[in-house]
Amino acid sequence: MENFTFDAASLKILEELQKSSAISTNELAEKVGMSATPCWRRQKELEEKNVITRYVAIVDRDKLGLRQVCLLHISLARHDPGVVESFENAMRVRPEVMECYEVTGTSDYLVKLIVADMNTYHDFLHNVLLKLPGVSQVNTSVALREVKYETALPV
Repeated sequence: MENFTFDAASLKILEELQKSSAISTNELAEKVGMSATPCWRRQKELEEKNVITRYVAIVDRDKLGLRQVCLLHISLARHDPGVVESFENAMRVRPEVMECYEVTGTSDYLVKLIVADMNTYHDFLHNVLLKLPGVSQVNTSVALREVKYETALPV
C-alpha cells in the first residue's frame, strides 16, 4: 500500500468533502482558502491517487426500517484457502453485511450486520451464515442504541 504525505490544503479538502461530497468546487475552494482551479486540480489528484475512492450519500437507516445492528464474532473450523475465500466472498455480496474484518483474538472475523429486526437476523444466521462451509461458531452482540456513528476519517 502506498502512503502519501498530505499538505494542509489537501487535508482540509478531505475534511470538507467528508462533511459534504455534494459541495461545489467554488464552495470547497472558499472553505479551504484556495482559488477554484487549483482546488479542483487538487481534488482530482486525490481521486486519481485513490485517496478519494468514491462519493456516497449517507442514508438514515431508521427511515428505511433497518433498526437492528448486530455485531457478529465468527470463528471458522478450518482455515483452508477455499473455506476462507468462500466465507469472505459470501460476506462481500450480502447487502446486510456492512463491514467485515478478519481479526485477532478469540474469533476469526467481526461482521457488522444491519437488518430490519431480529427475525431478519435469524433468517440470515440460519439460512446464510450457518450454511457456509467452515463456520463453526457465531457469537452475536445486539446493539441497544447508537452512541456514535461517524463516517468521516480523522484527517
